[in-house]
Amino acid sequence: MSQESLPSEGGPEHPDALPAYAERVLEAAELIPPGRVMTYGDVAEWLEEGGPRQVGRVMALYGGAVPWWRVVRADGVLLPGHELRALGHYRAEGTPLREAGRAAEGRVPRLDMRRARWDGGADTGGHTRQLPPSPRPPCDV
Repeated sequence: MSQESLPSEGGPEHPDALPAYAERVLEAAELIPPGRVMTYGDVAEWLEEGGPRQVGRVMALYGGAVPWWRVVRADGVLLPGHELRALGHYRAEGTPLREAGRAAEGRVPRLDMRRARWDGGADTGGHTRQLPPSPRPPCDV
């Protein structure tokens, strides 16, 4: 998948600049309070642009500088290949986890999505910034 598959209103002005959509996804990740998570689809819905795959692509390409462990799969499975790093963050932040079942490979816990999921509402964990609206052209309906 290439950057062209990311929703945008045009390419970046500078070759090293992040696409505008990527900037909004990363800003959203930074707003998620410690101990809480949003799914890739939640972030896309909150931004009112793109979808889970586009959010996942942004996180894979650019997410290393933000709390990437707070943007997760909807099933609560930890990011493959990064389970132990993410688990360390979850434990440090007090993110609700569910113990892995006896049959689970590697017996790594899952996120307790019912308790850990953040809806983007008032509980910002001390953050005061609001996410900027997605720049959408007016609809001529």
